[in-house]
Amino acid sequence: MLRWLLELDLVDGPVPWTIWLLTAVGAIVLLLRPLRRRWIIRAAIGIVAGALIGWFLVVWADVTNAFELPLPENVKWWTTGGFAVLGLSIVSLWRSRWWQKVIGILTIITSVLSMFLGVNLAFGLDCTLGEILGVNTLESAGGFAPPLTGPAPTTPLYETWHAPDGMPKNGETRVLSGDDRIPSTAGFTPRDASIYLPPAALVKDPPALPVMVLMMGLPGSPNPRAVAGVLNGFAAKHDGLAPIVIVADQLGSQTQNPGCVDSKAFGGVETYMNTDIPDWIRTHLRVLPDPQYWTIAGYSNGGACAFIYGARHPDIWGNIANTSGEPWAGFADPASVLKTVYGGDQAAFDANKPEAILAEHPGAYDDNWAVFSAGGLDQKYGPANRTAADLAESAGFHTTFHLIPNATHSGPGLYGGLSEGFTVLYPRWGLAAAG
Repeated sequence: MLRWLLELDLVDGPVPWTIWLLTAVGAIVLLLRPLRRRWIIRAAIGIVAGALIGWFLVVWADVTNAFELPLPENVKWWTTGGFAVLGLSIVSLWRSRWWQKVIGILTIITSVLSMFLGVNLAFGLDCTLGEILGVNTLESAGGFAPPLTGPAPTTPLYETWHAPDGMPKNGETRVLSGDDRIPSTAGFTPRDASIYLPPAALVKDPPALPVMVLMMGLPGSPNPRAVAGVLNGFAAKHDGLAPIVIVADQLGSQTQNPGCVDSKAFGGVETYMNTDIPDWIRTHLRVLPDPQYWTIAGYSNGGACAFIYGARHPDIWGNIANTSGEPWAGFADPASVLKTVYGGDQAAFDANKPEAILAEHPGAYDDNWAVFSAGGLDQKYGPANRTAADLAESAGFHTTFHLIPNATHSGPGLYGGLSEGFTVLYPRWGLAAAG
């Protein structure tokens, strides 16, 4: 029962539309009272005061950076409208009949739920209650093809691969738990990673494929839904070919920021991402071994870590895919990361910025690629990613930068950025012809 509740679709299913309809009906019923002057004034005060409070809260959140990112424009309208109905519902509780009070209380509940669902829709990142709460409801993984033995193929895979009969149309997503859990050896306690296996990995004798390790944002969880949705589209156009993707946790929880590094406060985050996960991949998955086929990727907070890890470990990660990423770890809240992770050591904090790391590895990136993207309307992370791309290009990366039209730091920016990244990297991985 709990799993059914956690997997309810809160974006495209009947749940949000039912709640919104109930809220609208409740507001209409509350308004349909005899038009006496006292009621008209009270209703107007409730609606206007509620709307102003909702609008003020969103403006305050943006001005104070309360959520550490710009809020999508639609959040203002959902919050303003929701608080307007909430105000109407509250004032309807006075001088009313018992059934009007009941409808008022129910409309208070549905208006709050309507705002919650509308704001979640505006961000476009989480589709289920489980995703919002960071609870992984996927089934356990297992049954991986054995790792590649012998020399790796030298011919691009798209030239030799032919999809066999019976190959699944879409890939599969699983949680890496139990015996398949990726061990953390340096004191960091991550949430279970997830994995996306493309259609080509699900056949009887699958080819060795590229591999990507993806990190999501803060708050966020290692959920593969977004990348799986994008890659299923690419796989459909390329005979089932796509990279295997591990969505890994660089945070440990939805509320902490370890700053992408090993620390006394959070343990060996960087060791987990750059030693433990690569070791697990080599012993569990059939992937191509050359760094050309290994990609470290991230969104928002995860993008900062991806840039840092790709810069510090170019021998592991031949590619970086940074989608709406922070330009350096702690960008959204530097004071907190400086204090908690570094104990106030400003020099150590600055040494973990990509600019400093790139300078430590001159000439190491000539064969490495970096793809940066951000929403075209994202006034904070758009310019930051442009700067990050310039740094990567100056250091020697084969670099591309993309602005996603009409997108902010939310779902469309994530989906568009992933799509741009795969468009660039598919030929690099040998999954599609160049150009």
